[in-house]
Amino acid sequence: MAGRIRVARIGAAHGVRGEVKLWPFTQHPLAVATYGPLETEDGARSFKIESLRPAKDHLVARIAGIGDRDAAEALRNLDLYVARDRLPPIEEPDTFYHADLVGLDAVTEGGAQVGTVHAVHNFGAGDILEIMPIGRGDPVMLPFTETTVPKVDLAARQIVVVPPAQTEAKEDE
Repeated sequence: MAGRIRVARIGAAHGVRGEVKLWPFTQHPLAVATYGPLETEDGARSFKIESLRPAKDHLVARIAGIGDRDAAEALRNLDLYVARDRLPPIEEPDTFYHADLVGLDAVTEGGAQVGTVHAVHNFGAGDILEIMPIGRGDPVMLPFTETTVPKVDLAARQIVVVPPAQTEAKEDE
């Protein structure tokens, strides 16, 4: 299990007084401000959120020490992390931090290894697992549903996947 969890990404500057657009990766978006200082992945830089408010499709954050547009713009696309032990424990069954899924082996119901979970994406319609196949080949994207991923075994470091049946487009006759 990961020691650090990515909880947000800083976007573009918002206005001229140093505020930034912030995209949280938390179940409750405003919770990102309750975890204390957020850090870069390597832990070299720390950021304290002084204020946070919802906007149209993101949050707007004021970060301590960032007072103008240029300083805010220098933070664009910076991912922010928190130590796992500062996050609340998961109490719901079949609920996982994305970081817990990345790196798990993806196996078939028969136990044959398909690949490894490379990333978890959410484009608005639910979580999608990006699986890097063994050897060569393009990544496989599977919906993270009970149908396609009937079992997640964190202790064994694997998930069972049931890829959807292949469909082929038929040419018009």
